[in-house]
Amino acid sequence: MGGVNPYIDKPEMERPKQKFRVTFLIEETGERKLFEVDPAEIPYGRTGLEGSVLDIAEGAGLEIDHACGGVCACATCHVKIREGLDTCSKPTDDEEDQIDSARDVDIDSRLSCQCVPNGTKDLLVVIPKWNKNMVKEGH
Repeated sequence: MGGVNPYIDKPEMERPKQKFRVTFLIEETGERKLFEVDPAEIPYGRTGLEGSVLDIAEGAGLEIDHACGGVCACATCHVKIREGLDTCSKPTDDEEDQIDSARDVDIDSRLSCQCVPNGTKDLLVVIPKWNKNMVKEGH
């Protein structure tokens, strides 16, 4: 599954015009992965909105669990944008409704499938340690 959900409002977003960097902090291991986003290469995959944090993570070779296929129909792709949140698309009512069902929500929580940065600042994205599909990955 992948693509977009035709039943929800698409966020207003500005596509990046220049390269920028996203640092992913994998909370479970403490590992950091730096990835340079090239707007000419977007989309990197078929999950989430084009240029979303989920799409960028796929380009970086990282897996963020997304049970609904990245179409804003669950909250499994919940991440925390610790730096650069102000450069991301604003959450829609549909995203906020889904975030309400996520674990450990705080002010910088977003669904990675819906959060699209405009590239004017670098981002620091925390992938929470509970964001693992234990059926797929084992214990």
